[in-house]
Amino acid sequence: MTGGAGFIGSHTADVLLQRGYEVRLFDSLQQRVHPHGWPSYLAAEVETIVGDVRDADALARALDGVDGIIHLAAYQDYMPDFSTYYTVNTAGTALLFELIVGRRLPVQKIVSASSQSVYGEGRYSCNSCGEVYPQSRPEPQLTAGEWEVGCPQCHAKATPLPLIESAPVHPHTAYGISKYALELTTLNLGRKYGIPTTNMRYSIVQGTRNSFFNAYSGVARIFTLRLLHDQPPILYEDGLQQRDYVSVHDVARANVLALEDDRSNFRNFNVAGQKMTTVLEVAELLTSLCDKRQIVPQVSGEYRFGDTRHTVSSWEAIGSLGWQPDQGMEHFLAEYVAWVRQQPNLEDFYARSQQAMRSAGVIRRSDAAPS
Repeated sequence: MTGGAGFIGSHTADVLLQRGYEVRLFDSLQQRVHPHGWPSYLAAEVETIVGDVRDADALARALDGVDGIIHLAAYQDYMPDFSTYYTVNTAGTALLFELIVGRRLPVQKIVSASSQSVYGEGRYSCNSCGEVYPQSRPEPQLTAGEWEVGCPQCHAKATPLPLIESAPVHPHTAYGISKYALELTTLNLGRKYGIPTTNMRYSIVQGTRNSFFNAYSGVARIFTLRLLHDQPPILYEDGLQQRDYVSVHDVARANVLALEDDRSNFRNFNVAGQKMTTVLEVAELLTSLCDKRQIVPQVSGEYRFGDTRHTVSSWEAIGSLGWQPDQGMEHFLAEYVAWVRQQPNLEDFYARSQQAMRSAGVIRRSDAAPS
């Protein structure tokens, strides 16, 4: 498994071990994610190899004797390191196939991590124009504090629809584009060379073992750390962005299902949570779970440049294979908060990452932001 030290990778490794697999983990141990090396939460039974998916020699060592691959290695952050998204996420995937094909390795299946971000701004309904697929919101609109998505044809307010695999993809971030390129690479090279492949379009994955050290780790980490430091969660835009959050435990099960089930071959699947929720609802739930009910989440009026407004995926397609998200948000966020409380030497990593994103122009102020 590439990216095996990460929180999705480690939980997936646990499921594989439970099912009797021998597991080898390959990870670059990127400093921004794993500053202390191999994490202590990894099971003792796994084999570990340090290396970068862009390094042919290291990757070849990791592939030796492997039957199946769960390819989770990825570069993800909010920072504008554009070339790194492509060299890691896309070129690294191409190198994986290059080694398998060139060395005639007997790999029987590859399951790769894609992302909900390939859909871009998503799928909407307009009363006049029907189903539409808007481009990303222009910066003048965001600067004015006008958050909702308009119909690209008549400019009336549009209503978000669940994302389905047959919908057109319109990625507009470097990360999303690199993940769509990954999908094209795996499906086309997989078919051409007879290597069954499956791509998993994860929604926002949350859960224990999520790194504290990079800016990308999501609302559970950001809000929880602030609350445990008696600071209010900061909501971008108006906090009413619609999202679906999925438990890392459910994602791990989905990965193993895709590896084992031939019905998943040469397909893309959404791996989504149980229901739509707003960012504000997440903040309010976490204030309760952290026993900080006296703290009120703050709507800043700021925005993250490149964020989508509403993105909620349907899991119906992978549901046809027998999977469903078992864990509700209340359960996996409670588990996460309990885990965070057990970690030593916590500091407010959020403040540090916010400063970096401001300096890079990722976080911007709208005219609606409080003075």
